[in-house]
Amino acid sequence: MMIVFKILVWGFLAIFLLSLPRWILSAHYTDRILSPEEARSMPTAVVFGAGLRRDGRPTTVLADRVSTAVSLYQQGKVNTLLMSGSSNKTGYDEAAAMLEFALQLGVPQEDILVDSKGDRTYLTCARAKNNYGVERALLVTQRYHLPRALILCDALSIESEGVAADLRPYSAQTIWSAREIGATFRALWEVGRLKTAVIWDQLLKKDHS
Repeated sequence: MMIVFKILVWGFLAIFLLSLPRWILSAHYTDRILSPEEARSMPTAVVFGAGLRRDGRPTTVLADRVSTAVSLYQQGKVNTLLMSGSSNKTGYDEAAAMLEFALQLGVPQEDILVDSKGDRTYLTCARAKNNYGVERALLVTQRYHLPRALILCDALSIESEGVAADLRPYSAQTIWSAREIGATFRALWEVGRLKTAVIWDQLLKKDHS
């Protein structure tokens, strides 16, 4: 009985320690996660990919992200939508499906940017800055995902706010929350790598000055 008790205690402690970074991150960014109505105006809405159905249409989660971004556009809170998602050689292309859905909702094609190389949250944020010149943006995704997206954009010097695209309950919410534990550690590692690169760059510039 004592062994079982010790295993349970150590198990709970491990879960607590693994979950702590995500809890801290969520608490830190609470004030920057807003509803579409609360969001202030920014030049661009960055919309993160979230999978496709077998017929190539956006999943419910992804459709809600696109719908939320379109709502921001229609309210005049953003001028441009950046659709960013994964693609492969078999024809799977999240960003293209996001574009098609936004067009169906009435957004002109000239106001939509398409990035089919946004395979991860970090890549979406980095490519938004480096490939599309995004300096200020509303980040559109579900609430569980926003703290990670916000810290990555902060590390990349993108001024951003998160807009929660939770338009309905989702059956996979528990799975997403569990997945975010590991994803948060990866995001923190990427933030550390970015900060280290900045410090080295500053040191090199100082040496050459």
